[in-house]
Amino acid sequence: MEEDRTEIIESRPTSAREAREVRDVDGGSRVTEVRGAPAPRADMDRVESIAYDPFASRRLAAYRVTQLVYWVFGLIEGLIAIRFVLKALGASPSAGFAQFIYGITGPLVAPFAGLFGNPSSQGSVLELNSIVALIVYGLLAWLLGKLVWIVAGETRSAIKTRSTQIDSRI
Repeated sequence: MEEDRTEIIESRPTSAREAREVRDVDGGSRVTEVRGAPAPRADMDRVESIAYDPFASRRLAAYRVTQLVYWVFGLIEGLIAIRFVLKALGASPSAGFAQFIYGITGPLVAPFAGLFGNPSSQGSVLELNSIVALIVYGLLAWLLGKLVWIVAGETRSAIKTRSTQIDSRI
């Protein structure tokens, strides 16, 4: 469901140029109404201008995709962080929750297995592979977010206007 970001500005004809700034809070688009430009004729009863930002919907879509990328990688990082804490505190690998976390995060940490030795003491393991995975996935999330914004994001803003002058005098 696309939200309509069109603003209708109606004004009485005037010969002086008055400018007023209107700000759309959701889309961040900015609309400036200029009354009297072009100066309407004296016999005109009403001047109507319609202004909208044609790039607002594309900017919103890129923002949402970027947020989705950050959410997915945030979930991955959270699970790996839980794995790291469970290993560091010496959680029993036969416990159901530990098995669940190790099963989900095993494929995520597997590319980093064997990079470093994992120091252990009395059942606790300092899994350095998980720390490397956290750093790499964090950087990957940032890079993918930036790539989505470069490809789909729209940093331009514009205002398309359509003016109508109605002569009510016959």
